[in-house]
Amino acid sequence: MHLVTGGAFNGKKQWVKEYYRLDKVDHQWHSFYEEKQVPDFTEDIVVLEGIERYVRMLLEKAETAFEARALFKKDLDHWKKEKRDVVLIGTDMMKGIVPMNAFDRHWRDATGWCFQDAAAASSRVDTVWYGIAEMIKGEKR
Repeated sequence: MHLVTGGAFNGKKQWVKEYYRLDKVDHQWHSFYEEKQVPDFTEDIVVLEGIERYVRMLLEKAETAFEARALFKKDLDHWKKEKRDVVLIGTDMMKGIVPMNAFDRHWRDATGWCFQDAAAASSRVDTVWYGIAEMIKGEKR
């Protein structure tokens, strides 16, 4: 599993496309900005974009941020067992203004915890800021 995170509109999507040469290989791209369900995985490379939105969907179903985190951990365990490259793309929400709305604060908290869990479960983690990636965990391929 590979976690790619960074600021909104900072080039994460483009970096993943270039890094995995997705214009030349079969892959499956799923965006939680557009879809609400986790897809069945059909290709050797599966990209799940908008992980923070997926965490929000889990939080809407759960009673607490802790429960949403537990649901996310189950998904991570399942994705990690897949015999394919699973790439998680998530926008960093931890910098900036703390939301006034209680639900949005819980979402921010849950997302931070879930990203920590995703980083721990991933063999590689990259941050992308302004189109420049920095590997913070893993080995170069």
